[in-house]
Amino acid sequence: MTEEERQDFLAEARVAVMAIEQPDGPPLAVPIWYLYQPGSDIRIVIGPHSTKATLLAQAGRFSLCVQTETVPYRYVSVSGPVVETRQCDIESDARVLAHRYLGSQGGDRFIEAGDESSSICVTMRPEKWYSADYGKVQ
Repeated sequence: MTEEERQDFLAEARVAVMAIEQPDGPPLAVPIWYLYQPGSDIRIVIGPHSTKATLLAQAGRFSLCVQTETVPYRYVSVSGPVVETRQCDIESDARVLAHRYLGSQGGDRFIEAGDESSSICVTMRPEKWYSADYGKVQ
């Protein structure tokens, strides 16, 4: 993929698999929602006492991988350092994320039903990119 293609692909609403190093075993790999616009950093919203938060504080970096589920298969994998961890803002972080994945009404229901007020927003600066578009393979 070209740089523009991979950034556009990552900007689409896809569930990512997040991978974080663990000191005592293989990386933790879990599905996660994320926010990304081409040329920007990646944001995720997680619980402050979750395993993800604990491992991110130790590792200081993570990877995301997104893919298509149908032929022709495509994927983008990106990794980089955590550049910011802060208290989640319900409107600009959690609600925007919920709307991205569930639509306006579903996202609003998700926010109203949960307790995102204690969540944290983690920002990663993409450094390494890997991608493939198997539809281009001849």
